[in-house]
Amino acid sequence: MTAPRPYNLVAELTYRCPLRCVYCSNPLEYAQVREQLDGAAWSVVMEEAAALGVVHVGLTGGEPTLHPDLLEIVTAAANADLYPHLVTAGTTLDREGLEALARAGLRSVQLSIQSARADTARRVAGVDVATQKARFAADVRALDLPLTVNVVLHRDNLDEVPELVGLADQFGAKRLELANTQYHGWALRNRDALLPTRAALDAAASTVERMRAAYPQLEILFVLPDYLSDRPKPCMGGWGQRIVVVAPDGKVLPCHGAAELPGLEFWRVPERALGDCWRKAPGMNAYRGDAWMQPPCRTCPERQRDFAGCRCQAFALTGDAAATDPACSLAPAHGRIVEARDAAEADPPALVYRGGLS
Repeated sequence: MTAPRPYNLVAELTYRCPLRCVYCSNPLEYAQVREQLDGAAWSVVMEEAAALGVVHVGLTGGEPTLHPDLLEIVTAAANADLYPHLVTAGTTLDREGLEALARAGLRSVQLSIQSARADTARRVAGVDVATQKARFAADVRALDLPLTVNVVLHRDNLDEVPELVGLADQFGAKRLELANTQYHGWALRNRDALLPTRAALDAAASTVERMRAAYPQLEILFVLPDYLSDRPKPCMGGWGQRIVVVAPDGKVLPCHGAAELPGLEFWRVPERALGDCWRKAPGMNAYRGDAWMQPPCRTCPERQRDFAGCRCQAFALTGDAAATDPACSLAPAHGRIVEARDAAEADPPALVYRGGLS
């Protein structure tokens, strides 16, 4: 089938990160995946991405500022007429380094924060990071770079919405992403400790509406968890539809977690051109279109909107990547989502931390 045009490149420069966040979306076996693409190889990726039609590149990880060739990579993205956007925890890059990236063509920054409360942030990240994040936000503001603040919401911080909005405004952010945890990677391992109750989610959603009225200068995005919505999300906008992910080892993927699905063949750059990896790799084409879908998705009128949900979630919960995402209320395995909701009403278990790798 004909591959659509990708608009966004997610460049996972490294899985290394000094934080140990309990909801990290990196693969559980991330320590075995070391970065194999240097600045020169990433520069070729940027050129080939532009030729494919990509306009935006998210420089992410792990912690992308730990890649030794980050300045060269940003320069290459800017030279390819892409929009380079840095996604960072804000703990490893000083003012001088950020200024150098801005001169090289960095266009915007996303700063992740774990909580507006120092003790909760420390518990979630596994390390004390609040002071460093505030300093980094001040550096971004001083350089007049557009700032997005991203917060992963869960049971421990869902009641902080007013504080989080106030903190984002204090940081000078233009956009605040309140993204309820999506249960992949380490988040799935910690699901019973992180998943909030329906009542807590509804209360937070109501608070968000009030905060939008109180802070009209701040764009506030509230991403609902599909575990509590009964409708599946089109993972990454649909498998191999609009977003191309390049992992630290050069593997080209439709989403962050696809490499862990068994039986799928994905190709790598620079062994093959990015365009070939996107258009022709068997794994990339495995779940494009709807011919692969099982009932009830095959005849569902929503199949062109939700693409049967997330393939990684379907595999994690059912063992079959082609199954209907259990987040859908019509899925045969939807009971597993209901069981998780019921568990959220109980006392949470202890958190399991991502191992440090810096």
